[in-house]
Amino acid sequence: MPLDSDSPLRPALKRPVLRTLRIGCMPLTDAAPLLVAEELGLFDSVGLRVTLSLEASWAAIRDKLAFGALDAAHLLAPLPLALAAGLDGVQAKLTVAAGIGANGNTITLSRALAQALGRFAPPLAAGAFARLVRQRAAAGEKALILAVAFPYSSDHYLLRHWLAAGGLDPDRDLRLVTVPPPMMAQRLQDGLIDGFCAGEPWGSQAAALGLGTIALSSGDIWPNHPEKVLAFDAGYAAQDPESAIACTAALIAAARWLEEPANQAAAVRILQRRAFPGFAAPTIAAAFDGTAQGLPQAAPLRFRTATLPRREQAAWFLRQMRRWGHVPAELANSAALAPWRPDIWRAAATRLREVEPPIASRPPADLPGTA
Repeated sequence: MPLDSDSPLRPALKRPVLRTLRIGCMPLTDAAPLLVAEELGLFDSVGLRVTLSLEASWAAIRDKLAFGALDAAHLLAPLPLALAAGLDGVQAKLTVAAGIGANGNTITLSRALAQALGRFAPPLAAGAFARLVRQRAAAGEKALILAVAFPYSSDHYLLRHWLAAGGLDPDRDLRLVTVPPPMMAQRLQDGLIDGFCAGEPWGSQAAALGLGTIALSSGDIWPNHPEKVLAFDAGYAAQDPESAIACTAALIAAARWLEEPANQAAAVRILQRRAFPGFAAPTIAAAFDGTAQGLPQAAPLRFRTATLPRREQAAWFLRQMRRWGHVPAELANSAALAPWRPDIWRAAATRLREVEPPIASRPPADLPGTA
């Protein structure tokens, strides 16, 4: 399904392609803009030759991007902050050219934990979950174990915020562990975790298999929060800014396409073939439908309005990282937020006549103890 000859995307790149742009991504529903851009020939339409690489973990994407095996990636929104700080001994300079998706994570609890909570209507209140944690502690039961996709992920910091809003200390009152999203359901089935927060369709898949209950979505914690970003190696973006702009234009065009209801079934088929061959179509479609176990979500997965990368939104994640002691105190805000380049998005948007989206919502208020 190539673009029409008069598409405004066609003149986004008018010069010979230098080399193949290597982009890494994870098998998640919010990787759809990249998969769609390749499937529909949007990269070709801007003169780019792109290779998409589905990776097994966020650590693999981080390391490949940091050490030059990838030129760009579908990346967790807080991860450029971690790389700017050199956390875990891995440091890299990135250029964040666009956002990829708003919302899209679900907090899924084991069936046993959901039963212990009693009847509740999603979204589960933080206070109700905290009461159960305290009851278990008073009874001498072992601490609950919740999994997140990566230490420096939006799902991790939104989950921490939700737990703290209920009066819990995530580092004292329960255990948080890291599990790659494709392994979440299996860990839940094996009883190694009591729940997880991860991007779709992994929560819906666990629910479809009868392994868990979706308690709330990340959009219930921060409606329309930034979820993933399109991040380039800063050296690549500096050496070839035209490719960065063209790639961003293709991503914006894909986000437009995904927002059209008439394209949803085709989008599900693309994801099913490219990323989730063993999944039923309704499980993949749940994120597009804005449902969790058939119930409507207040803030479903969205793409087009999320494409503009905003430093003020990234700053919220930086404050959470400071609150929980995950970044050194001497890290300056300016250095941490330097990767965010809305000017690249604006250059791409101008070529597409894309209107700058308004801020959909403000971040949740910082809790006591947040720097």
